[in-house]
Amino acid sequence: MRLDKLIEGVKTVKVTGDTGVEIGGIFYDSREVIPGGLFFAVRGLKTDGHNFIDDAVAKGAAALVVEEDIAVFGVTTVRVPDTRAAMGYFADRFYDHPSMDLKLIGVTGTNGKTTVCYIVEEIIRAANKSPGVIGTIDYRYLRKSIVPPHTTPEAVDLLKLMREMVEGGVTFVVMEVSSHALDMNRVDQCMFDAAVFTNLTQDHLDYHGTMEEYFESKARFFTELVGREKETVSVINIDDPWGKKLLSRIDGRIVTFGLGKGADIYPKSFESDTGGVRGEIVTPNGSFNFNSNLLGKHNIYNILSAVGAALGAGIGMDAVRRGINGRITVPGRLEAVDRGQDFLVLVDYAHTDDALRNVISTLKPLTEGRLITLFGCGGDRDRNKRPKMAAAAVDLSDKVIVTSDNPRTEEPDKIIEDILKGFEGAEIQKVDPTHGVFGGKDRAYVVIPDRREAIAFAVSEAEKGDILLIAGKGHEDYQIIGTKKYPFDDRIEAEKGLMKRGKDG
Repeated sequence: MRLDKLIEGVKTVKVTGDTGVEIGGIFYDSREVIPGGLFFAVRGLKTDGHNFIDDAVAKGAAALVVEEDIAVFGVTTVRVPDTRAAMGYFADRFYDHPSMDLKLIGVTGTNGKTTVCYIVEEIIRAANKSPGVIGTIDYRYLRKSIVPPHTTPEAVDLLKLMREMVEGGVTFVVMEVSSHALDMNRVDQCMFDAAVFTNLTQDHLDYHGTMEEYFESKARFFTELVGREKETVSVINIDDPWGKKLLSRIDGRIVTFGLGKGADIYPKSFESDTGGVRGEIVTPNGSFNFNSNLLGKHNIYNILSAVGAALGAGIGMDAVRRGINGRITVPGRLEAVDRGQDFLVLVDYAHTDDALRNVISTLKPLTEGRLITLFGCGGDRDRNKRPKMAAAAVDLSDKVIVTSDNPRTEEPDKIIEDILKGFEGAEIQKVDPTHGVFGGKDRAYVVIPDRREAIAFAVSEAEKGDILLIAGKGHEDYQIIGTKKYPFDDRIEAEKGLMKRGKDG
């Protein structure tokens, strides 16, 4: 496509050079530029694309989009106020508005996004449609699975992926929409059929600063991005105080969900046990009985939001019912590690105090023996949530093991020091894991900074009827120490512990 066609309607500061050049691709990474490519010099949190313009030109860039007054001989330059915001606009034109060829569902919120997407995916399949999914675990469609660098891709990658999905026969796409993506304009050119708000709890304050700013980044999805080229249905959790606050700011069609009859979608009745959740769901389109293998009250909310999203995107009730009642497995979300042992080992991604509290509250009534919770907190992230995570763990757990998560560039001991502030005043004693006094019924916690050693210890200490929750990393198959990623999977480490226990026993 010619550059002058891509520029039409874009707010520019200055254009230098031939705008009639043919553009063969759009890039924000100078290493990926091809001859005839259009390079966007994007300012990131750690690097500035303007520093790599020479590299892009050397690779054959035909044109540059910049924020600074830069001139390169023989290369067309387009200066704009914000290269990141402009990038989505250019990419949407280049890939011929792919979201308009799809039924697109966006899911935002602190907790539950991934699970909701998995449920909606199952509903889409039940409707005999071809789903695409874009989220934390992977980007997948047909038989392809792409390991994601971000929950929500950069605008260029996202729109290119959607075009590939369309050409592959995908008709419905459900995607996680992160607060970072909203703040960085990644989904500005996506036209949604349904937009879901799951909840808002403390997370990412290292980036957003305050809960109000975090909320505003989420609210932008519903106040600025929905209802433009399509009549979007906003699906809102009204049991969440931030969801209630959001309601008054949304124009257009709204569908609410919650546990009470005041919501448009709610459970008339439900029960939860180790087999999952079941009951009856009421919707504006009628009611149906459900029996899901997903565990816990928090998954009732995930199911309700998925029902609202699917109905909002035009999927029929029968497919919704069949999808909800299908077997849904979400990697690293209360995922069982089973080697025939007489206690339950579950791996979960819960990495906020609210998510951890929800999971522990689900498991406590199901525990015949002791509930053992293992967790840590990520480094270079919101420090304020660390003691809150500890408080969530200690409230209902019988035993707690404090360890590392992804320490990144922080010292693990310093992170643990922050965590332990949440134990102050709690009726739980600290014990030394080497002295063999962790067992028994008395409430106790231990500190084992090495996560591999901590998981091995936890598995070795579990007894018949116990539930061992390994929280924080879920599906992740790595651990970030310093600036490097090392292979590490909680599920594999738990399995190793179970195998060793079997050999020793």
